[in-house]
Amino acid sequence: MIWLTWRQFRAQAIAAAAVLAALAVALAVTGPHLAHLYDSSGIAGCAAHGDCASATAKFLDQGPVYTFDKVLFFIGAGVLYAAPPLMGAFWGAPLVAREIESGTLRIAWNQSVTRDRWLVVKLGFVGLLAMATAGLLSLMVSWWASPIYRAAGNGYAPGNLGGLNRFQPLLFGANGIVPVGYAAFGFVLGVTAGIVIRRVIPAMAVALAGYASVVFAWAIWVRPHLFAPARQITASNLKDIDDLIVNFTGSGNANQMILVTGASSKPGAWMISNQTIDSAGHLFTGPASQACINGSGSACLATLAPLHLRQLLIYQPASRFWAFQGYETGVFLALALLLAWFGAWWLGRRRIA
Repeated sequence: MIWLTWRQFRAQAIAAAAVLAALAVALAVTGPHLAHLYDSSGIAGCAAHGDCASATAKFLDQGPVYTFDKVLFFIGAGVLYAAPPLMGAFWGAPLVAREIESGTLRIAWNQSVTRDRWLVVKLGFVGLLAMATAGLLSLMVSWWASPIYRAAGNGYAPGNLGGLNRFQPLLFGANGIVPVGYAAFGFVLGVTAGIVIRRVIPAMAVALAGYASVVFAWAIWVRPHLFAPARQITASNLKDIDDLIVNFTGSGNANQMILVTGASSKPGAWMISNQTIDSAGHLFTGPASQACINGSGSACLATLAPLHLRQLLIYQPASRFWAFQGYETGVFLALALLLAWFGAWWLGRRRIA
């Protein structure tokens, strides 16, 4: 039974192995050079010399920002995000639906193998391969990108490079063990769609749409509420701000709003909200002074100093990264098991014409 499953699946397995091999070669060739750039930048010992900002800027400017490394970084993340739904569509959906469409399911069920064993072997064999593929992809990409994450997450990243933080929603699903859970869920979702719909192409479409909907909804509406975020209120440091925006809403200073965003001092954290508030705890929106309206930076900050503004940070600490990873992986593995049970129940109680 396992040998038959392998023979039916070997074309997809060979294609996946080719993609893995190509990515492994690219990462293996460029990874040591990227690690060397990190080591030679002096970031590791920058705290003792007080030059972390310049060391980080030097590494990120010469490494992943303006070279092939940046492209490879986002290709790796993109492959990790694309792999689970593609496994669901091209590995999972045809697994049973193709047998139903071609009529070979009746032949398989007339053999000595029971329905349950037939489905368990197919699900287990290909599902474990899907999870192993996703895990290997994540391991390779995480190893290669570790210097970038260490540099961009140390609190001294220039510009918007702090967005490369692996805890941020954009990159969270392309790191750690979560891709394994995603792969299991995406694959079993495709199989279940094929069992219920009994047609390969519609099942592939449902698998892709269903996976995207669930993962997107989880990231937007569920993940932020898994653990209560930490809150910190400190006096605003107007000498270290990220943004100062004047919103021209009409004539007169009373109509000019101003938004001040202080620099975050939480390396590696998932920053949910970063606001400047007044003494009453309300979001500070102005009105803007004439100096701010005229665009004089230093004079504008001087008019804000007497207001005793404060910075409110709402965030998930970097120390919770693996807790989030473990929780999310467990949830998607549980969803995969639930879908597998439902697919087995449906297949065992439906007559295949």
